[in-house]
Amino acid sequence: MLRALAVDDESPSLEELLYLLHADPRIGSAEGAGDATEALRRINRALESGPAGPEAIDVVFLDINMPGLDGLDLARLLTGFAKPPLVVFVTAHEDFAVQAFDLKAVDYVLKPVRKERLAEAIRRAAELIDSGPRIPVHEPDPDHIPVELGGVTRFVSVDDITHVEAQGDYARLHTDKGSHLVRIPLSTLEERWRSRGFVRIHRRHLVALRHIGELRLDAGTVSVLVGSEELQVSRRHARELRDLLMRRT
Repeated sequence: MLRALAVDDESPSLEELLYLLHADPRIGSAEGAGDATEALRRINRALESGPAGPEAIDVVFLDINMPGLDGLDLARLLTGFAKPPLVVFVTAHEDFAVQAFDLKAVDYVLKPVRKERLAEAIRRAAELIDSGPRIPVHEPDPDHIPVELGGVTRFVSVDDITHVEAQGDYARLHTDKGSHLVRIPLSTLEERWRSRGFVRIHRRHLVALRHIGELRLDAGTVSVLVGSEELQVSRRHARELRDLLMRRT
């Protein structure tokens, strides 16, 4: 039976989450905290009492947007603990999934919380507790990137991404089957995926070399064909791209 701590600064949301947790047979106990600072104090007491202590906590269901210390801040602090509780984020904001899984979150549940979706998060946490070593189901994976689709987190293979388009602080990942918006700057993905064959061709575009079908030259302009889409190559990136494509062939 899991011992849970729910953390949310909005009382109605906290009460609803606690109600759903108590209704799940895998939850042995569930308490609430109105902010991350209070939650941190409780977690510290739980760790001091030991895994069999009366205040022990197995999993924290954690909101993100809270005044003062927010949910991501608390999760970062917990990564420095020797044996921290598992973390499930429960939030109205879909923009922080990548940061959440980088912090070794078990799951990322969007509000309004559906009973079935919360049950899936509890199942994942329970499996990790039962399996012994607390290795998160969604340990950061260099071969995949988490995206949100209708409140469900899915993982897109980096190899399936044909190109990436900058959209402000976000990036749109394009695959043959569709596109996904993630809150990661294009410059971050450029650095992270350079070794995987992604190259900047424009201030707005990052392209996977393996998905380039054609290099086109027309009246001094350069473009590439990626699937059925033609993308312009800026003058400053054209020479590097040609050299990379020549070396690849």
